[in-house]
Amino acid sequence: MRKRILPSVAGFAIAILWLFIIVGRGVSIGHDFNHDDNWRAYQQKKSITVGLDDTFVPMGFRNKEGQIVGYDVDLARAVFKQYGIKVNFQPIDWLMKETELRNGTIDLIWNGYSYTPERAKVVGFSKPYFANGQVLVSLRRNDILKSADMKGKVLGVQSSSTGATDLDAQPQVLKQYISNHQAIQYDTFMNSMNDLNAGRIQGVLIDRVYADYYVSHLPNPGKYRIVESGFPVDQFAVGIRKSDQTLQRKVNAAIAKMRTDGQLAKLNQKWFGERNIKE
Repeated sequence: MRKRILPSVAGFAIAILWLFIIVGRGVSIGHDFNHDDNWRAYQQKKSITVGLDDTFVPMGFRNKEGQIVGYDVDLARAVFKQYGIKVNFQPIDWLMKETELRNGTIDLIWNGYSYTPERAKVVGFSKPYFANGQVLVSLRRNDILKSADMKGKVLGVQSSSTGATDLDAQPQVLKQYISNHQAIQYDTFMNSMNDLNAGRIQGVLIDRVYADYYVSHLPNPGKYRIVESGFPVDQFAVGIRKSDQTLQRKVNAAIAKMRTDGQLAKLNQKWFGERNIKE
């Protein structure tokens, strides 16, 4: 008799566990993240989850104590402090960021996330808040002064990054020169920099904010050269589910307020000195 009852009990227990998980996220059964406006749920929970690559200095990364810090971390907290909402930061596989947003694992993509027309087909965006660009980082001994100097050399790029998108979309800028006309794909910029130092690749196509911050904090920054890649300037914005229109308006309003009252300028000064932020 027990053998017939136990599976039912186990099944009931699993159902109850899933119910607690769903309710714990503040979402009722039947809730559809991708078609509902979720602002009321965020307000009720008083929390929201941001997805990030926790190796992307200085936008969102782990300090020596293992804490997640960075420009975008400070900005997200300041934005939602205006609404009495706590921000939880969830490290994710950057290649899966849009999938994580769609599945409800995270509520926002906020980590040096560049607006592109391709991404805008599946993700809603806040107004841009930071001007960025793609640069080539190399060791000085490799004599890379411009994109054409990468002819026959091996290039590294982060998978699903803006640099990877630009490389394929505008092959005449850089892709035509590199070895096999294909870049080596990395899960993080840090891994590509490690291979650069080891001599396995000769250049890295990377966000300027990462390159400037990362190289300047190395013990021997003079060992590296950072040059313009030739790709156009891009803009960082917050990735939001298209259905979350209230959240989109709230984020835009909060950042606009921070720009007006000087909070954004102070944040910019803290992390970048005199570097520009989009006005």
